[in-house]
Amino acid sequence: MQELTGAAIVVGKKPAGLNDCTQLDSGPVAGSDPAMKGAHLATDSSPTLALVHTSPTLAPMFAALCRQHLPEARFFHMVDESLIQNTIQSGGLRKLTMRRLLDQIASAEAAGADAVLVTCSSIGPGVTLARAFFDIPVLRIDEAMAEAAVEFSRIGVLATLRTTLDPTTALLREKAAQAGRDVELVECLCADAFPALLAGDTETHDRILRKALLDDLTGVDVIVLAQASMARVVATLPPGSLGVPVLSSPELAILHARKALALPALESRIQDRTAV
Repeated sequence: MQELTGAAIVVGKKPAGLNDCTQLDSGPVAGSDPAMKGAHLATDSSPTLALVHTSPTLAPMFAALCRQHLPEARFFHMVDESLIQNTIQSGGLRKLTMRRLLDQIASAEAAGADAVLVTCSSIGPGVTLARAFFDIPVLRIDEAMAEAAVEFSRIGVLATLRTTLDPTTALLREKAAQAGRDVELVECLCADAFPALLAGDTETHDRILRKALLDDLTGVDVIVLAQASMARVVATLPPGSLGVPVLSSPELAILHARKALALPALESRIQDRTAV
């Protein structure tokens, strides 16, 4: 796996002292040697995945998954926290936010991405829209998870944001209809958990989610975690304590991205890029 500098690019709201496009790690920056400027992208024929995040905290987890499941590919991160902040403030995904998401995807394509994975479920409908504008695959973080979930009849859906819960349940209903399945959705919104996470109180966030998993979603056939940040909470539970499968989006989405990067059209795009 070759990672493009191993860094995230921050767009929008930024920590003090950082510019709009700032490397978040201390590793070497591609092209820092003037003699090698431009050579890194031009000569490497490996397929490239861009990951668009709305939180910088997700980058390390997805980097590990990419190294595990896409060892022959390259990847880079783009982070724009304002996409999720604007969606929360508006109570849903708005046209302006969708246009800004399209700009992010266009930037990723211009940077050499052969596929783009948007890792925020709240802006998933914008990803579906984006597919009409780009020739490269544009992937929703929760699509593969939803396809797996509708194999079950009674699906528990856990979220900490209404702006995530609503598009997730809509996607589950859409995938169930496509598969010809009748499903029942049991929603569980832990509204107090997300503010705790924003405040850095991960202990409270995780405690609220653990209680919901163990006490509030009984009687379902499968549990869907609507946000990628929830995956680590399941690992803190005693083995077998839930008794039903728990589906989280990150790993399933990376496996989906692997299939997208293997599309026949990818080979010709790589050849065109390396022939320059």
